[in-house]
Amino acid sequence: MLDVAVIEEPAAAEASLDPIRRRILATLAEPGSAAALAARLGLARQKVNYHLKELERHGLVELAEERRKGNVTERVYRATAASYVISPAVLAAVSPDPTRSPDQLSARWLLALGSRLVQEVGTLLTGAARAQRRVASFGIDAEVRFASAADRAAFADGLAEAVAALVARYHDESAPGGRSHRVVVGLHQIPATPAPAADSKTEADTDADTGAPAPAAAPDTAPDTGSGQENAR
Repeated sequence: MLDVAVIEEPAAAEASLDPIRRRILATLAEPGSAAALAARLGLARQKVNYHLKELERHGLVELAEERRKGNVTERVYRATAASYVISPAVLAAVSPDPTRSPDQLSARWLLALGSRLVQEVGTLLTGAARAQRRVASFGIDAEVRFASAADRAAFADGLAEAVAALVARYHDESAPGGRSHRVVVGLHQIPATPAPAADSKTEADTDADTGAPAPAAAPDTAPDTGSGQENAR
C-alpha cells in the first residue's frame, strides 16, 4: 500500500468523492471482504460489492487475497493507498495558472503555485511508482510567529533574498545532463481553529481574514498595509 496516491483521472476522482466509497476507502486501510465491510458500515452486501467493483475499476482498491470457505471464494480487498490527493490535472481546463498573474503578495497566486506543485509532484509520483523508482525531492515545513506586520515583511524580504542568492549560486543553464528543479517557498497565516458551536461571538468580535478573535486596538502598532486580504506575507 502506498502512503499517498495521486488521482489524475476525472472518472477516478468522481468515484472517490462518492460518500459511500469514501467510507469504504477509509475502512479498507485494513483489508476486508464485502461481507465484513457491509457489517461494519451497515450496508447491504450487494451495494458494497457494487461500489467495490467501481473502486477497483479506477485503481483505488485492489484484491489482497482470495479465501476459500467451503464452496465459496471470499475476495478480500484493500485500498491502494493510505490517503489520496486529487490532482488539479483533473480540472485541467480551469486549474489555476501561476504564470497568469504573478504577484508575491497575492494569496490566490500562492494557491496557484500550490496547485501546480500538487500536479507536478503527483505526475512524478505516478511515473516513479510505475518505474518502481523514488522521486528526488526536498521539503521544509516550519512555523513562525511574528510580533508585527513589519517583522513579517522583513522576514519575507530576507527569505526572498536568500532563495534568490541560492538559485543564482547553483543554477547552471548549460550543464550537460543537468535536470531542472522547481523551488516553491510560501508564507501564509495558519487558519484559526474553529470556535465551539456553543460560542456566541458576534461578527464584530472576529477577524475578517482568519476567523480568529480580533485583537484589541494597539495604537503603537503600525497597520498592515500590504494588499488587504490578498497579502500573503
